[in-house]
Amino acid sequence: MRVLRFLAGLLFVAAAAGLAFAVSDYRLFQLTTVAVYAVAILGLALVTGFNGQISLGHGAFYAVGAYVTAILMAHYGVPYWATLPASAAICAALGFLIGLPALRLGGLYLALTTFALAVATPQLLKYHAFEGWTGGVQGLVLDKPDPPPGLPLPLNADQWLYLCTLGVSAVLFLLAANLVRGRIGLAMRAVRDHPLAAEATGIDVALLKTRTFAVSAMVTGVAGSMGAVAVGFVAPDSFTVMLSITLFVGLVVGGVASVAGPVFGGAFIAFLPNIAEDISKAAPGAVYGVVLIAFMFLLPSGVAGGLGRLLRRAARRPA
Repeated sequence: MRVLRFLAGLLFVAAAAGLAFAVSDYRLFQLTTVAVYAVAILGLALVTGFNGQISLGHGAFYAVGAYVTAILMAHYGVPYWATLPASAAICAALGFLIGLPALRLGGLYLALTTFALAVATPQLLKYHAFEGWTGGVQGLVLDKPDPPPGLPLPLNADQWLYLCTLGVSAVLFLLAANLVRGRIGLAMRAVRDHPLAAEATGIDVALLKTRTFAVSAMVTGVAGSMGAVAVGFVAPDSFTVMLSITLFVGLVVGGVASVAGPVFGGAFIAFLPNIAEDISKAAPGAVYGVVLIAFMFLLPSGVAGGLGRLLRRAARRPA
C-alpha cells in the first residue's frame, strides 16, 4: 500500500510539473499559490489534525517566514533558495517558544491564545522600531529569481519559480507522510486522542507537543517564504488574522487528519474566492459561505476523507 501511495504521489507531482509547459503564466501563478497554501495547511494539519492542538494563529508563522525571506533578499542580497533554511530555523524556534506556554492551555484556550498571536503580528510588523527591516506599512518588494543557466529546457521566471515551489512542496509532503506514519506519528495521535493514556505508556507529552508545534511552525514558515517570492511583495496588511482563518478553513475542507487533504484545501482557498466573484460580483462572500456550508454537510470529514471512503467501498465491492 505504501508503494502504491508513493507511486501515486510521484505520478501526481510529474503531472503537476508538466503543467509548467502547458498553461499561461497567470495560471502558473495560481498553481504556485495552491502549492504554497497546501504547504501552509500541511503545517497546521500536523499540530491540529494529528496532535489535537487547535491553532488559529498559523498566519503569524506564515508572516514570519515571508519576512525572513524578504529581509534577507531585499537588504542582504541572499539568494532565494538560501533563505528557506533560515526561515525554517527561525520559525521552528519561534514555534517551540510559543509551544512552551501553550502546554498549560488546551482546546478553546489555546485557540484563543494563537488567535491573539495572529491579531498582534501585523501590528508588530508596522512597529516603527522594525521599519528599517520590514519597511513598515510600505512593505518590501521582491524580484522573482531567474532560472540558472545551462538548464536542458528554456524556462522563464514564472516556470522556474513554479517548479521550485512544487519541488520543495513535494519534499515537505513526503517528510510529513513519513513522520505521521512512523512511531512519532502514532505518539502524536495517541496524545490527541487520550493524553493521559499516552503519558501512562511512557510518552513525554510536553516534549512531543512542543516539538510538534515547532515542526508545524517550520513548515508553515517555509510556505510563507515561498509565498512572499511568488507574490513579489510583503506588507503587514497581507498577513491579517483572516489569513489564519483562511488556512483553518482549508484544513477543514481538505481533511483535518490527512496528509493529502492540504492539497485540496489549498486549491479550495486559492480558487473559490475568484469563482465566487465570477458567480456574483455583488455578494461573493455569500457565495463563498454557501459553498463552504455545502462542503461541511456533504463532506464532513473533508475532501480527503470522502475520497478515502469511496476508495474503501470500491475495494470491498466484489468483482
